[in-house]
Amino acid sequence: MGLLEFIKDYFLGFWDYETPKVMVVKNKKLGVIYRGVQFLVITYFIWYVFISQKAYQDSETRPESSVYTKMKGTALQGDHILDMVEYVRPSEGGDVISTILRREVTHNQRQGTCAEHFTVPRANCSKDADCISGEVNFDGNGQRTGRCVPYYNQTFKTCEIQTWCPIEEKSAVVSFREPALAEAINFTVYIKNAIHFPKFKVLRGNIKPNKRNGQKYLNKCHYNEKKHPYCPIFRLGYIAEQAREKFSELCRTGGVIGVFINWKCDLDLDPSECTPTYSFRRLDLRKNLPSSGYNFRFAKYYSKDGEEFRTLIKAFGIRLDVIVHGHAGRFSIIPTIINTVTAMTSVGICSIICDWIMLTFIDKNDIYSDRKFDDDSKVPSPSQLLTVPTEFTISYGSNHSDLSEGVAL
Repeated sequence: MGLLEFIKDYFLGFWDYETPKVMVVKNKKLGVIYRGVQFLVITYFIWYVFISQKAYQDSETRPESSVYTKMKGTALQGDHILDMVEYVRPSEGGDVISTILRREVTHNQRQGTCAEHFTVPRANCSKDADCISGEVNFDGNGQRTGRCVPYYNQTFKTCEIQTWCPIEEKSAVVSFREPALAEAINFTVYIKNAIHFPKFKVLRGNIKPNKRNGQKYLNKCHYNEKKHPYCPIFRLGYIAEQAREKFSELCRTGGVIGVFINWKCDLDLDPSECTPTYSFRRLDLRKNLPSSGYNFRFAKYYSKDGEEFRTLIKAFGIRLDVIVHGHAGRFSIIPTIINTVTAMTSVGICSIICDWIMLTFIDKNDIYSDRKFDDDSKVPSPSQLLTVPTEFTISYGSNHSDLSEGVAL
């Protein structure tokens, strides 16, 4: 056969239509498996893919979102009344806002020289030669002067440093630990969220529009999933409870709590049905690790007799991180066709599984194999074909091979 004939045969054969041979296997056990797998595949696509996952919809999972937070409440600490200016950081909240529950205060710090804390590496000394002038230890509190001085009212000595004195440390030598702000359990945080799905041009907010008495309603309500779903005002005690945390423990060590706003919108329904759900979870590690809890430092500066002083505050509190997730979907013909074809194709796996069982485990597998596959060695030779009568009959009906004929099942 020449190259030209090969190309011609290949080209003509390219347009041939091939179809698999259908074989009917009358075996009840195999039939139960076949229909059972079919039922599972069809149920999976109808219930999970189309009903649960809404695979017939075009979806958007990266919406645009904005968050505004504000905290309210007053508390009495000794003779002082504290309001949100005292305990909220930052005062104008975004998606992160913190409230101070406990403070450790170091008063009357000023620039000068004093003894380094004894826990700082190589800070302990017995003579000036042990301290290198100008050296800065990044685990310490300042620059060393080269002198070895008594450690405050103690008998031992440490290297002198130039810094804000007296230094702030864990010991109660120079710091004052204020009692926890237990009344903060009733403080409220207002979380205003707007979300935009640009693909579908849908803009939603977590506050229901009400021109008449909307502000009055927000001044009186607290969030309740059933009674007040459009009132995004949460008590700190409620947030700690939903996050499964003890408020007294948060006052002691502080903590980071995530406020998750989840928008799952089916835009085939009315847009008013697109409402958020809220969940709360502790985010920082808290298994007695040095990094557990949440605290930060800030200072208040003032002048006295022309000299600058500051009050250093180490604050422990609750940090709220507002995290917004969004998912919106609307019917689209393209994903519907794609997933429908996938479902129809996946039904074919039933035949593959049953064929494997039939040809591997059933004791009549040799008989099934002979009917399933054609053996070239059994094809009559050209000389034998010449002896075949030319008379033939065309039968219109089923071309199925029925293995029940002559096979004891």
